[in-house]
Amino acid sequence: MTKTPSQDSRPAELRLDDTAKAIIEQLQQDGRRSYAVIAREVGLSEAAVRQRVQRLLDAGVMQIVAVTNPLQLGFRRQAMIGVRTTGDIDPVGEQISALAEVDYVVTTAGGFDLICEVVCEDDDQLLDVLSRQIRGIEGVLSTETFVYLKLNKQHYDWGTR
Repeated sequence: MTKTPSQDSRPAELRLDDTAKAIIEQLQQDGRRSYAVIAREVGLSEAAVRQRVQRLLDAGVMQIVAVTNPLQLGFRRQAMIGVRTTGDIDPVGEQISALAEVDYVVTTAGGFDLICEVVCEDDDQLLDVLSRQIRGIEGVLSTETFVYLKLNKQHYDWGTR
């Protein structure tokens, strides 16, 4: 059977048992939670939790990162940019993903082909990213920018299925 390009780009779904899900949920609540504490919560040894966490990381099921507040780090302007393309979407998505100011890119169905989030120091940098960098990419037909005025909610503890 021949795979289609979209099948090739999708990661294989990893079946998670209840223990793996419980470990993930513990880390979603606090990514700094110790293996010893997690072990007590899920009923495994500390070494077993360490091994399971490493397997989840290696498989790309999760990441453990420090989430920062851009405003506290001097990034005063955030925006979501909808991008309409012509031709093949993938090269456009790859080029946008390579931009330092871009922290999130998804291919979508609907009014936009791609949606990306940018984090900039100020409006001048946002204008440069939008006008010179994104709109300068071959295949970008048009963009629509949604400037963030206030972050009402952001969380990463949605659990597992």
